[in-house]
Order: sequence, then C-alpha cells, then structure tokens
Amino acid sequence: MFCVHSFPSRTVLLHLGAKMLPAYAAYAMLSLAPILVLGVPPIWTQPEQVHLSYPGVPGSMLVTWTTFNKTESKVEYGVLGGRLFDMAATGSASLFVDSGEEKRKMYIHRVTLTGLKPASAYAYHCGSDAGWSDVFYFTALNDSTSFSPRFALYGDLGNENPQSLARLQKETQLGMYDVILHIGKWPHDNARIGDEFMRQIQSIAAYVPYMTCPGNHEATYNFSNYRNRFSMPGQTESLWYSWDLGSAHIISLSTEVYFYLMFGQELLFKQYEWLKKDLEEANKPENRAVRPWIITMGHRPMYCSDDDQDDCTKFDSYVLLSEYFFLWEADICREISFQGVDLELWAHEHTYERLWPVYGDKVYNGSTEQPYMNPKAPVHIITGSAGCREKIDPFNPNPKEWSAFRSRDYGYTRMQVVNSTHVYLEQVSDDQYGKVIDSIWVVKEKHGFSAWL
Repeated sequence: MFCVHSFPSRTVLLHLGAKMLPAYAAYAMLSLAPILVLGVPPIWTQPEQVHLSYPGVPGSMLVTWTTFNKTESKVEYGVLGGRLFDMAATGSASLFVDSGEEKRKMYIHRVTLTGLKPASAYAYHCGSDAGWSDVFYFTALNDSTSFSPRFALYGDLGNENPQSLARLQKETQLGMYDVILHIGKWPHDNARIGDEFMRQIQSIAAYVPYMTCPGNHEATYNFSNYRNRFSMPGQTESLWYSWDLGSAHIISLSTEVYFYLMFGQELLFKQYEWLKKDLEEANKPENRAVRPWIITMGHRPMYCSDDDQDDCTKFDSYVLLSEYFFLWEADICREISFQGVDLELWAHEHTYERLWPVYGDKVYNGSTEQPYMNPKAPVHIITGSAGCREKIDPFNPNPKEWSAFRSRDYGYTRMQVVNSTHVYLEQVSDDQYGKVIDSIWVVKEKHGFSAWL
C-alpha cells in the first residue's frame, strides 16, 4: 500500500513497506502503476466519429465510425418509438494508416442499412460487444420526387474557430435539416486534428446524411484522410459522385484535380469523362422530367470578388482556365451550360457571396425586375464563412457586375428544393445571432439548355 505524507521540508517521502522513497521516485512509480497492474497498453474499441451518408439508393443509409483497435462492425436499430434495436446490420472495417510521422492506425467501419421506410424515424447505435456508441436517431430520406428537402450548406468549417458549429448542432437536432452539404475543407494533422474535427461534427453528422466534397486542406498525403474517412455514393473514393433527392439531381465535384497534378493527371481526365456522362444521363428527357433541378457543388469557385489573390480572383484562374489540359470555363463550364445546370454551390473563400446568373464573366439575368426568374445562366453561391482558423477574408472594394450581395459575417446557407420550379436560399449570420441577412427564390418554369435560349 502506498502512503504519501506531507512535511514542512522540501523533501516528501513515501513509505513502501519498510522503505522510504524521495517524492520524484514515488511519482514515477505512481505514473507506472497502470502499466504495472495491467501489463498491456489501453484497448481502444469504443466507437467514435459517427457520421451518416446517403448511398444514393432509396430506403438506405450508411453509418461510418472509427475505432483504434479492430472490432466487429455492427449497427442495431429500430423505428423510433417502437422496440429499441430490434433490427441489426453488419458491415466491415478497413485499416487506415495515416501517412504522417506518427503513422497512426485506425479502423474505419461501414455498415449500410437497407429496407428503411421513407420519412420514418429510426434510433440506432453502432459498434460491437467490445463497445457501443451513444444512441442516435435519423429520418430515412423520402424517395418521392415531390419531396421538398431542406439543406444546410457551408464550407471551411474548422476545428479551431468553428464559429457556426453550435448553431448548426442545435438546428440539426431540432430537425430543421434533411441533409448537410459540407463543401470542402476540414483540418488534418497526423490525423489527430482530423479526429477531433470528426468528433465535433458527430453531433450533426450522426443525425442527418453528411454529404461532402474535397477541398484544398484535404490534399495532404494525396487526400488520404478524406478518401478513407468519408463514404459517399459511387466508386470514386468520394472524390466525385452524384445522387438524387426530391426534384433535384445533385453533383459533387473535385476542383482540386486542377491544382494537385503531382498526384496524377488521370484524375482530371476521369472526372471530366464521368461528369460528361452523368450530365448526359441526367438530361435524358425521362430523367429531367422527374428531376428537373441540376445542382453542383465544388470547393473552389469559378468566380469571386475577394481581395486575397485566390484562384477565383483571376480572370485566367485554374478553375476557369486550366492551362495544362482543359478549359474549365470552356469545357467543364460549357458542359455545365449545355446541360442546363441550374445552381452551383462553392466555398473556399471565407465569405458569403451571391452572384447574378453568370456565364463567361457576363450577367444573364431573367429580367431587370426579377433576375432569378427564368435566369439565362447558372446561379452561383459561395458559402465559405462557417468559421475556421484563417478567419474571414477581405473583399475587393470594386467587384465586377456579376456580384449581387456580399457579407463577411460568419455564417452558413440554408436551401430548400421546394418543387420542380422553385428553390429557396437564405444566408444565416452567426455574428448576428442567427439573423437571415440574404435570401432569394430561384424560379425556373423550364429547365435544360433550351431554357437559356
């Protein structure tokens, strides 16, 4: 038995049987006590970093989480209000070794739930008999084309200075959103900051599908943290993909393939060919009739009026003009134009900016009185002010004519695809305690390239 006594002198002694040890030796032995007793390092089987995503198949939901030792991958769930955990599904875990100096190892677990009833609420927990997560709940997405989904969308939410996080956590748990769109950029450093960030967003992402696209900060070690941690539809390691919800076809793109050519040029070609085929499929008359809205999201915007010398501030930017391979504006953006993409969502700039309908650096409003009524070009929204370590960006005092509204408040965007003709967007200022500081209705009575003629 250890007994520590205090004395007026600077030397503190500890009795160990008949012997007495100096304080420094006593403290050293106390610090080793867990190892002396257990003889083994800690076992990390407790699930953490729980997040949902939509696999793109009606009646399904994908649950992803992390452990630091290998365990089984299991989700127990049931209809909320009914018998708890009366259903179960199993999946698999993959070992991810971060490429940082520490070579940290973790297991990423994935379990897909199927046969869910549209619009029904479910309670679930994930893990194994070696450890279970807290109990969470979600609502299965409605697969009807008349469904009016509600989104929160933002980019550049960081582990440090996540200004909008608390408000988003509360609103998500109040049931205000059906889906979250995180438009790129989260922190990674030996995967430790990434771990902490994933723990922070669990209080959002464990309750609604958390749909993502890669940003510039994810580029470390060839986007390995992003590729391994997230579980988006398709077979592209979440780099680009598409899915349907309500009357919208939603496309997630990687703008980073134009900037990190050291990781391979083939990704640039693959994404372009994939996008071309995806848009052609979405524009088949039978598909566009039921999902008339085509919405894209990507991290780095084509246009912006920030005064920080970022890519989008340059007329010959890499995103608008890739000098190596494609003209993004002349090929990707022309592809988007010819296929009649309606709305383009961006981040990267730590500001909020709404643009008039724009193509080729020119404004194509529906009319002077109602610019977003039957616009003749895509509508661009930049929403990168959720809050991160780099704070807020400055604006150019002389923006181009396509800039309609700008704000340097921390905040995020809400969007609702109301029906086949109406989409509503509003910007929430966290600086102003949740005040809506900007809003628009985009109204399109006709969709597709012919609507712009």
